[in-house]
Amino acid sequence: MIRSVGVVVPAHDEQDLLPGCLASLHRAARALRGARVHLVVVADRRRDRTVEVARRGGAAVVTIDSQRAGAARAAGVAEVLRRTSHLDPAEVWVATTDADTLVPPCWLRDQARYANRGWDAVAGTIRVADWSDRHPEARSLFRRRYGRGTGPHPHVHGANLGFRAAAYLRAGGFPDVPTGEDRALVAALDAAGRRVLRTRALTVVTSARRDGRAPRGFGDYLAGLDAEADGTPA
Repeated sequence: MIRSVGVVVPAHDEQDLLPGCLASLHRAARALRGARVHLVVVADRRRDRTVEVARRGGAAVVTIDSQRAGAARAAGVAEVLRRTSHLDPAEVWVATTDADTLVPPCWLRDQARYANRGWDAVAGTIRVADWSDRHPEARSLFRRRYGRGTGPHPHVHGANLGFRAAAYLRAGGFPDVPTGEDRALVAALDAAGRRVLRTRALTVVTSARRDGRAPRGFGDYLAGLDAEADGTPA
């Protein structure tokens, strides 16, 4: 049974988008019953007011200076584990998202339900909030490649990922890499024989901004769609 839930949000210069993310997480926390929620923002090499915004938004703050997504998520999980050290890691669930993402009210509640049914990790899907700043054909390209439906899917997004703390520790945690830490963790969980649920029933909404934070991350993927739609090299 899950007794405590941690939420980890890496944030590099996110003072503008972070308030919306935190508001959506507080709604999700209120919808969760029977488990305490620890909300942790990892301010990584920030140059703006991310720390103040996070604290004003009701989050605990960890500061690092790496600008690597893997290090940021790992630091956030470490803080959740510190705050729940009195519990069995099997009773602790950790969810991660991004500062430019809005989660639905059911986000934590549904992950906890999956965990209590025996799943060790849950990989959900994403929806892009606004395509108006992208090439007119980029949205169609994305939809064709991403796929639709309600069944299993091949995607892994740090913006919509949850896992049991015990499984995370056995898998070795997030690697200290600039990007791809989410896929690496899920691959390690699979290799360790953990039960990973890939579901389209749990979707978050993320931005289509051009100033992506992670090299070769989702922002670069969208830029590649723009270039392909325009018929130019990415």
